[in-house]
Amino acid sequence: MFFLPLTGLAIGCLGGGAMAQALLTGLIKSGIQARNLYVSDTRHERLDYLSRELGVNGRESNRDLVRESDVVILAVKPQVVEEVLKETGDLFQPRQTLISIAAGITTRFIEKFLPEPVPVIRVMPNTPCLLGCGASALCSGTNAGDRDRERARAIFSAVGRAVEVPEGLMDAVTGLSGSGPAYMYVILEALADAGVRVGLPRDVALLLSAQTMLGAARMVLETSEHPGRLKNMVTTPGGTAIAGVYALEEGGLRVTLMRAVEEATRRSRELSGGLK
Repeated sequence: MFFLPLTGLAIGCLGGGAMAQALLTGLIKSGIQARNLYVSDTRHERLDYLSRELGVNGRESNRDLVRESDVVILAVKPQVVEEVLKETGDLFQPRQTLISIAAGITTRFIEKFLPEPVPVIRVMPNTPCLLGCGASALCSGTNAGDRDRERARAIFSAVGRAVEVPEGLMDAVTGLSGSGPAYMYVILEALADAGVRVGLPRDVALLLSAQTMLGAARMVLETSEHPGRLKNMVTTPGGTAIAGVYALEEGGLRVTLMRAVEEATRRSRELSGGLK
């Protein structure tokens, strides 16, 4: 099973926010014992909550968590990464794997705070990880090997699907899947509004729109068919679907979505420019 690279390892999250909770929950559901999972946070009430709800080990000290963990997930906000690494960096050892999910923070930046050749993996997850259906991309630092990549893939496969890309493409990942849920929500809201405009009750329009989007995505993932082919299966000659597709093409939907990804990628490069 996909969690085998993690069997018997102690896994700790530096930071106990929503994404850390999602990862810990996914790991437990995949078969990892809660007693092998650790989390630290500056908020005592948050530690108490995670310990009570998930059964994981709460640690008030980041340094204690690093000492006890084989895999450490850096799950803090990007603006405090430097502070946390200055506090804990001297403790990391080459036997460990350090995984960062801090947006825009490069592996090279993290490695500057590690005196030893510690393996670093950078991951860009997205918010659907909170429901176990996320899309995550990972890249390797200078000292990371197959063992470390397997550990990272196992962790993020527990909350969705994970792929590996070169680090130079991580801004593109941010522009596509990292920011992509926002684009989907805009499309979903527009579909629901359209349903209301043609007479459907809002709750019905929203449910039909959301389920349609979910079903279409699953068709692509589970059939491995090209989306163009699946579109052609719906659009009969002179029918309703092709009339709607024509309206989408006339409105420039494809180009608009492509520009959204390009602009988000450009902005990601700007934000991470000082952390190369």
